[in-house]
Amino acid sequence: VVKGIGGLDLEGKGAVYTYDAVGSYERTGYSCQGTGKELIMPVLDNQLKSSNPLVIPKQSGATTLSQADAIDLVKDCFATAGERDIYTGDVVEIFIIDANGVRLETQELKLD
Repeated sequence: VVKGIGGLDLEGKGAVYTYDAVGSYERTGYSCQGTGKELIMPVLDNQLKSSNPLVIPKQSGATTLSQADAIDLVKDCFATAGERDIYTGDVVEIFIIDANGVRLETQELKLD
């Protein structure tokens, strides 16, 4: 069960939403779910420098990355989770959504 969704908003900007079992949802700068989330989320927090939620007016919750840097970060996160979490699979599929459409990149994990 995926408890998050990502895509582009009406302005063409990246949008990530998380939601829970009772239907509450929130737009966030980034998110992760699954058995490896305890390994991945601290890396995302560190690399994306999440802003303080108490700052008024509210600011963006994530640092802007180039597409290549964002893909590399995702690959690094899953490589780490794949080595330490037995429930993380053997391959990560990364769907890249941009103005040109959707494309898929894959990376094998657990190569040892």
